[in-house]
Amino acid sequence: MTEKTYYNSDIAVALKYDGQHAPKVTASGEGVTAEQILMLAEKHGIPLQNEPELARILAQVPLGEEIPQELYIAVAEIISFAYFLSGKVSDNLNE
Repeated sequence: MTEKTYYNSDIAVALKYDGQHAPKVTASGEGVTAEQILMLAEKHGIPLQNEPELARILAQVPLGEEIPQELYIAVAEIISFAYFLSGKVSDNLNE
């Protein structure tokens, strides 16, 4: 399971990816809420990605909902890069 947080200076969105289904939006917010999301991500070692335009789009997805299919490639590229940086391999790649 991977969590990823997308942020800029005023907005943050956290995604949860279980390797089986599309990533889900688990948190999003602006201002103080964004800062809290970023602090929690950093505290738990969750990779951060600064993609302001993507964060704004993802912030429109209701909490608990999967990201729309139109965003699969953009989000998959970032999750893939996060896996690479952390030395992790998705369970799906081991099959």
